[in-house]
Amino acid sequence: MTKDNLSEIFHSIKKLMKKYEPPFESMSDYDSGYELISKKEVEIAGRKRKEIYFAGLIIRSKYVGFYYMPVYAKPEVKKVFKPGLLKLLKGKSCFHIKNLDAELIRQIDVALKLGFGIYKKNGWV
Repeated sequence: MTKDNLSEIFHSIKKLMKKYEPPFESMSDYDSGYELISKKEVEIAGRKRKEIYFAGLIIRSKYVGFYYMPVYAKPEVKKVFKPGLLKLLKGKSCFHIKNLDAELIRQIDVALKLGFGIYKKNGWV
């Protein structure tokens, strides 16, 4: 895996995420990291928050980490992931992406749309 390949993966996914800015705001936006948050004050599980994390990207040495927080809000969202995306899930919300094809990019796009819908329905954005 070359750094150029990882950079290409990063920028392809970042382009999908940028569609949600606004209403989300970029907490960080640089060549190897990008994060989206909602600055809306919300209460979740009895705790008040000034912001809520939506999704993020970071280039690591051997993969691009795609952090997708809607799985915490609605864990059953994982049921809509196809095997291509699901097999990249490490832990609860981080996907380790080493290769990107048209099908995987479509799955990430669908996941972002679904996550945005969840946040909107909950009044978090």
